[in-house]
Amino acid sequence: MPPHSKSILEEGILFDNCLLVESGIFKEEDIRNILRNNPYPARNPEQNIMDFKSQIAANKTGVKELHHMIEQYGLDTVHNYMEFVQDNAEECVRKAIVILKDGDFTYTLDQGSKIKVKVKIDQESRCATIDFTGTSIQKNDNFNAPKSVTQAAILYVFRTLVKDNIPLNNGCLKPLNLIIPEGCLLNPNYPAGVVAGNVETSQSIVDALYGALKVLAASQGTMNNFTFGNEKYQYYETICGGSGAGYNFDGTDAVHTHMTNSCLTDPEVLEWRFPVILEDFRICPNSGGQGLYKGVMG
Repeated sequence: MPPHSKSILEEGILFDNCLLVESGIFKEEDIRNILRNNPYPARNPEQNIMDFKSQIAANKTGVKELHHMIEQYGLDTVHNYMEFVQDNAEECVRKAIVILKDGDFTYTLDQGSKIKVKVKIDQESRCATIDFTGTSIQKNDNFNAPKSVTQAAILYVFRTLVKDNIPLNNGCLKPLNLIIPEGCLLNPNYPAGVVAGNVETSQSIVDALYGALKVLAASQGTMNNFTFGNEKYQYYETICGGSGAGYNFDGTDAVHTHMTNSCLTDPEVLEWRFPVILEDFRICPNSGGQGLYKGVMG
């Protein structure tokens, strides 16, 4: 995750439709060649090879468990439940949509780019159109968010509007018509840099959507990345901020919000595994937004 990358080629090695396994044989030498022979070669190919093998093993376990489920319940039953899970999610999102109103919002990032979003609710069909037309074009930095990240942020927001206890799945997106112009900040063309698109811009997308829907004020607006390392140690952390207030409730102090999807490492674990000492970690007084309902402290 280089902070100053301008191309995805500076951010790692792109495996574009490469065979990892052929006829049951892991193509280790081919993978090593790709890892080594690159403008920015891998630092630790051994670790990458083990990561690939772990992913393959996880996939094999998934296949095995799926076959076991089919043997136990039958293929028709498994298919029916797969469809039900998505159909149920779709219906839950449609029920959430009908209580929403049209809205729009513009969110300006620190580097000057703007995220523009307009939400149009169709009450009759219980669908919503999410239109990002007017969003800044992709930039020569790494704040561009791939379309998949933008869709994930949208999926997250609409899942949080559903009160039912449903698993997150693609059915949640079926009632949503997404307009994300190609070549913009939220749907960039190759080889745009994208590492901050996931950790910074995704949070801004969420805040912009909540602003357009008028259901929640902005939270920290960042994943607040902190990272250091060398050949031996690599450390990556997201530092919690505070959550925004809603129309009838205050936010919450010092919590990870939205797309962060992580918790802080315990100081004991940090100091045990790394050659560092944590001197200070505390809530910043008066760092939240004031209002009838308060955004709270980081």
